[in-house]
Amino acid sequence: MLTRQVSVFLENRSGRLADVCELLGENDIDIIAISISDTTDFGILRLILDRPQAAEELLSEERYTVSSTEVFAVRVQDKPGGLSRVLKLLSAEGIDVEYMYAVGKETRAAIIIMKVGHPRKTIQLLEGKDVELVDEAYLHRL
Repeated sequence: MLTRQVSVFLENRSGRLADVCELLGENDIDIIAISISDTTDFGILRLILDRPQAAEELLSEERYTVSSTEVFAVRVQDKPGGLSRVLKLLSAEGIDVEYMYAVGKETRAAIIIMKVGHPRKTIQLLEGKDVELVDEAYLHRL
């Protein structure tokens, strides 16, 4: 149930995000989910991609600072408290969410990408709590 996320460190200057997206597009690498956070000097671009290894190699060759990490996705009900239910399960087990972002919204649910300190332990916990985990193949079909 784990998904590989590619992170790219970008100078906080006009056009850098466009350059990365153009490079990926020119190499037929599809962006499934995207998140960016910034500081004064740099930004961290987080990507779920259909070909993460190819993207990581390509971006490294182009001299971007790139890393990857394991994240997972859950489907939460699209109603008040849907996300809260999952977060309370994690909190009760002492699992901190480092960050999260949404992939998109389906008819009755939203897909949330999460980064936690112990992803395998977290997946085992959630599987036993009636939480629908989303596998990487499903994400690639979005």
